[in-house]
Amino acid sequence: MIDSSLLPSHQRESGDIPSSVNDFQWELAAEGITLRIRWIGLCVGYLLVNALHGESNTAILNAILTLGAVYAVLDTYWSVRGKVFLSNWPVVVSIMEAIFIGLLCHFDQGLNSPFRYYYFLSLIVCALRYTSGVTLATLGLHGTSYAALVFSRQRPTSDDFQTFILMLFWMGWVTWASTAFSKLIRTASRKMSLLNQKLQQDQTLLEARITQRTKELQESQALLVHQEKQAAFGLLAAGIAHEVGNPLAAISSLVQMLNRRDADHYTRERLQMVDDQLMRIQRTLRELVDFSRPANRQESLCDIHEVLEVALNIAKYYKRKKGKQIVTRFARGLPQLRVVRDQLVQVFLNLILNAMDATEEGGTIEITTSLSDGWIRVAICDDGHGISDRLKEQVFQPYFTTKPTGTGLGLFVCHRIIEQMRWGKIELTDTSNRGTTFTVSVTCDLVRQHPDVEPDASGHTTETIQELNIT
Repeated sequence: MIDSSLLPSHQRESGDIPSSVNDFQWELAAEGITLRIRWIGLCVGYLLVNALHGESNTAILNAILTLGAVYAVLDTYWSVRGKVFLSNWPVVVSIMEAIFIGLLCHFDQGLNSPFRYYYFLSLIVCALRYTSGVTLATLGLHGTSYAALVFSRQRPTSDDFQTFILMLFWMGWVTWASTAFSKLIRTASRKMSLLNQKLQQDQTLLEARITQRTKELQESQALLVHQEKQAAFGLLAAGIAHEVGNPLAAISSLVQMLNRRDADHYTRERLQMVDDQLMRIQRTLRELVDFSRPANRQESLCDIHEVLEVALNIAKYYKRKKGKQIVTRFARGLPQLRVVRDQLVQVFLNLILNAMDATEEGGTIEITTSLSDGWIRVAICDDGHGISDRLKEQVFQPYFTTKPTGTGLGLFVCHRIIEQMRWGKIELTDTSNRGTTFTVSVTCDLVRQHPDVEPDASGHTTETIQELNIT
């Protein structure tokens, strides 16, 4: 078991023990040391029997060593597979080793056989692999095995008993030293494992923070680029409005002066046409100036349909609108909404322009409003090519675009604006090869108290249906 004092406080309280410091990992590491000791012992045994030993009992000793080699082969095979042979029966392993060493000593030189030192190797290996209890049990088994050698002699002498007692002392000392050394190694190993795990956790946390900071930096950069573009457009629009406005005022004054003079019907009709076109140009300039002026950040009560109309009036000058139909299906009787009006205009404008880009000539863009579950929902649906499944998760990321000339900031800015609202959300609610639908949901106290309102289903009421055809 792992010493709980080595664990961090939160792991001690929760009982969460890291898998990297469990007993199986330690046992598997100790198995590698055991295999080396076991194979070295077998090689030395074969050398003693066949090169340094007399001719008596050589065949029996080789047979016993061969049995040990078979066990070592099985142990090695299990180790290669990442397992420990007979890991659930350590005492069985100790019994086999006690019998194995005892037989080697019995058929060799008895109490004075060099194979008696195998008892020490077995105890060292046991202390490395198993608990102190198993090691003490192994000490008892080896002591019994060595005692059997004493009593197997026909007439044990006092020297035999002295050798036995001395051997027991050395086996006990080796057991104590090996167990203490093993505990020290295990403690150091577990501390190193915990420190390594803590280092990996800190590294993961650092990487996550770097990723988060990088994302925030990219988003800030994207917003800065968008704001710079808006500022540049505002300066350009204000300059154009100023330069064009003065000549238009002069022309309008001349038309008014000519209207005061006596003129025939044809001339008056043509002057009226000029005046109508001048008013159209002035209206366009006013819309351009309104769009380019600094945005108002104050919340105010506004009509969601009026906000959509403003966005549509700006979008009608977009070159991609030619040959496309915009149909609005507005629910009747929606309550006013407390929002930052200019920001909401920007959101709807970006969504409408994206829908225009996705729609081919002759296609239709449908804008639907409704109120359900305390939310006003505005759905902007196009009949374009849609967005593939693998890209749906990226649509609100900065600099992501599916358009050849897009900047990838439109949907990102929409998402950020809606995120910053206290009660708002924007979703990609549907996409396929038949089109895409983005839904903006907004609410406030007035909306949450209002009953549900369905969008107009007929599509023929002039108050709720507008068809804007630009040719």
